[in-house]
Amino acid sequence: MRAVIQRVTQASVTVDGQITGSIRHGLLVLLGIENADMVEDISWLSGKIVNLRIFNDTAGVMNLSVKETGGDILLVSQFTLHASTKKGNRPSYIRASKPEQAIPLYEQMIAQLGLDLGKPVQTGIFGADMKVALLNDGPVTIFIDTKNRE
Repeated sequence: MRAVIQRVTQASVTVDGQITGSIRHGLLVLLGIENADMVEDISWLSGKIVNLRIFNDTAGVMNLSVKETGGDILLVSQFTLHASTKKGNRPSYIRASKPEQAIPLYEQMIAQLGLDLGKPVQTGIFGADMKVALLNDGPVTIFIDTKNRE
């Protein structure tokens, strides 16, 4: 799994003119699921996201997690995070999981993030044409790949 995590002061997802998920202070997480991803990746990645210390403490140091600040999470599926641009100029998405494999993992990630955060997670709609709006705070953007656990 690959995740692009952005610290935001606000973020929302709109599908067909309707807002499907919206948060104020918190994290916008774009999640890409690939064929090699397993259920074990979910708990590891969820724990990383919820406990990532990228919010400022009273001294202005990034020392607090989204959970510690009472922030929210907006999770959006994004298969293009597994784009390969090795050959030519048209990206290949061969590594991205097909919906029948990806949807159950995506739904499990929603549930796990909610458990780890202690409250429901806002989402987009898997496979939909989504319009994502955000105000990146910092800017702070972190990339995590469960296949490269650094």
